[in-house]
Amino acid sequence: MENNLDTVFAAMADPTRRDVLMRLSNGPATVSELHEGHDIALPSFMKHLSKLEAAGLVNSEKTGRVRTVELDAAALTVAEKWIHKQRRQWEGRLDRLQALAETLHRTKS
Repeated sequence: MENNLDTVFAAMADPTRRDVLMRLSNGPATVSELHEGHDIALPSFMKHLSKLEAAGLVNSEKTGRVRTVELDAAALTVAEKWIHKQRRQWEGRLDRLQALAETLHRTKS
């Protein structure tokens, strides 16, 4: 899981790739549609799509000359579970710290 988690976070670390993921959350799109609005050369943009595909975040299918890309939201589950676990741990720590602070405050009064 750790390796896949690293790959997912590395893929999401770039703003262009996050933008592609946000666009794909509305449904599949062609590479041309996804490339619109990005001020980078198509070969560079394709490298971004390759990173997303390698991380399992998107799938693509080529029909004739048109490549359609779609989000694979299941891959986000790896990151979501890790974040949720971290949040639970830190909330527990902060709750204990707050309880300690309240106890110390009462004993000083």
